Amino acid sequence: MSPSDWSWNPEAVVGALLAAGYLLAIRQRAVERWRVACFLAGCTLLVLIWVTPMDTVALHYLLVVHLWQNVVLAEWAPLLLVLGLPAALAARLARPAAVRALTNPFVALPVWIANYALWHVPVLYDTSLRHPHSLLVVEHALYLLTGIAMWWPVWQDVPHRLSSQSRAAYVFAGFVLSAPLGLVLALVPEPLYDFYASAPERLWGLSRIADQQYGGIGMASEQSVVFFAFFAYWFIRFLHEQDRHDLRSGEQR
Repeated sequence: MSPSDWSWNPEAVVGALLAAGYLLAIRQRAVERWRVACFLAGCTLLVLIWVTPMDTVALHYLLVVHLWQNVVLAEWAPLLLVLGLPAALAARLARPAAVRALTNPFVALPVWIANYALWHVPVLYDTSLRHPHSLLVVEHALYLLTGIAMWWPVWQDVPHRLSSQSRAAYVFAGFVLSAPLGLVLALVPEPLYDFYASAPERLWGLSRIADQQYGGIGMASEQSVVFFAFFAYWFIRFLHEQDRHDLRSGEQR
């Protein structure tokens, strides 16, 4: 199999089905264009990571590419999907008790962290890659679902409305708790995953340890940028809200 081969992974259907269901659900609603763009961008990412050569390289050649595929599944696509939901649709989706429980910030963040860490345990990581049509599918589904749950309380007001201050603290906690995973991959002095030792060739001249280190550095850097950006957003909103509150309090005196 050539690293330039397209994959046509059946999992790509998930992105297409989500896009179709979303467009059907909002067909009679006035939804901001930016929300529609976000949701469809998330669906597009899901399709791209499963049908382009990225999937081929991730499954047969390089750990760094598989790690980035996981980042899209666990962070970027869920973020865009949650951002794309208008309030009314989010309220409908949040009605089931299971959704209310899983999107509780004290549940969503620990579950997301635990799921992320669990699948990077070497024995489970290697085993899932050797079973791409069963265990790896479960892994991908859990990345996406826990990612959606993790981002939900950051951007949606139901079923758990957080203050701007709480959202900033939540995002900061997400960064602090998730950062060690990328740092471990970047700093450990030997390759952790045996699966890639049987790769048919080393692409781009990367040794196994360099492959792992670049993946870890990329994960840590990506999380620093993404989580800090959203922490800053909510923290600045909190400061503005405090300024308005102080101004109103001053006017009432």
